[in-house]
Amino acid sequence: MTCHPFHTGYLAAHFEHMSTSVNDPALRSWIPVPKNSDFPIQNIPFGIAAWNGEPPVPATRIGDTVVDLSILADMGLLDGLGIDQEAFLAPQLNDLMAFGKPAMRALRQRLSELLREGNTNFRDDNVLREDALLLLDQVTMHLPVVIGDYTDFYSSREHATNVGTMFRDPANALLPNWLHLPVAYHGRASSIVVSGTPFNRPMGQTRPDPNAPPVFGPSKLLDIELEMGFITFDGKPLGQRISTTEAEDHIFGMVLFNDWSARDIQTWEYVPLGPFLAKNFVSHASAWVVTLDALEPFRTSGPPQDPEPLPYLRAKGDGAFDIALDVAIKPANGEATTVARSNFKHLYWSMAQQLAHHTVNGCNVRNGDLMASGTISGPTMDSYGSMLEITWRGTKPVTLANGEERKFINDGDTVIIGGHCEKDGLRIGFGTVEATVLPVVPFQ
Repeated sequence: MTCHPFHTGYLAAHFEHMSTSVNDPALRSWIPVPKNSDFPIQNIPFGIAAWNGEPPVPATRIGDTVVDLSILADMGLLDGLGIDQEAFLAPQLNDLMAFGKPAMRALRQRLSELLREGNTNFRDDNVLREDALLLLDQVTMHLPVVIGDYTDFYSSREHATNVGTMFRDPANALLPNWLHLPVAYHGRASSIVVSGTPFNRPMGQTRPDPNAPPVFGPSKLLDIELEMGFITFDGKPLGQRISTTEAEDHIFGMVLFNDWSARDIQTWEYVPLGPFLAKNFVSHASAWVVTLDALEPFRTSGPPQDPEPLPYLRAKGDGAFDIALDVAIKPANGEATTVARSNFKHLYWSMAQQLAHHTVNGCNVRNGDLMASGTISGPTMDSYGSMLEITWRGTKPVTLANGEERKFINDGDTVIIGGHCEKDGLRIGFGTVEATVLPVVPFQ
């Protein structure tokens, strides 16, 4: 990477008259954006990228072009935002996020100004473009944040009802607490990895014969969980709570999330404390964090809540976002087949309610914590968010494009989850979160 001298006043004139809203659908970038891209100039997501043997650094993305923020900061183009320059050299976004939501909002605004049509200074600076811009296929994406704590919610009524119907009495599918609070458990942060990271089939105890002792071996019922997650800024000190009104001030942005599950291991182990080895072997997050500000045009209402929640969980305004989600399975010897289409707006409990409940007892949240939604299922079988539901415990296999059937996920399969919003000609998306299942690692 070439070091640039600081150009005093470089682009200052542009910053004075380019205050148009970052979400304006009419904005265009001087960087080419393919049709139906998830990453127009109205998005400005944040991620961690590395190339040419250099350490990973913060970046944003326009179309299929990755923009190195460390180069822009070195040029002085990101001065005056209340963010220390060293944060643009960090190998995770936590250092940037430490400056809070106002600073990240100002950074997104500045990047929009630098990258939109009319900013000929950046566009026509060949040296700056060569150093700061690289094609997506030339970079390696890293997990965007260091995740300190991870909480997995269980906030889809349809998913909870389906699972309750399968394993309990359909008339009592939802447990008594479900309509009164956002159910959740604390998961394992160390095994959350970035999209594209392959993993080995997990092993553990199962009890296929309820009249015989358990056995040990590879999971035979490996499943996906179509989820999204939100990443937090620092919350309040230990002992203080975050209200539903304040909650979104503490949310940086969202990622796609696949919380892989070994259903046969889960069935045997989960009583009485819930998931353990069935969940902690791996989860995948998408590489780009899309801010709540970028998603604002797609805000919508969630499902009606009856009974009315207790006062601390009541929220004003629309707390959901219209994010279309899809799941595809690509076998080792064939093309990808879409097996489900759902939507984030189906979630019964909003992110604000989840965060308010998480902290109502005084629990503190920290910069980089991840809160996952739980499996997002819709009202129809083609909108279910797990193979457990899609194939109804394996009794209704899906047929892939190559003619193979799937009840659960096989070795060699790649699962691809996509998500995007679209309204009035504007599309904002997350790209994909995907991973390939490798055979189990035998004991040495």
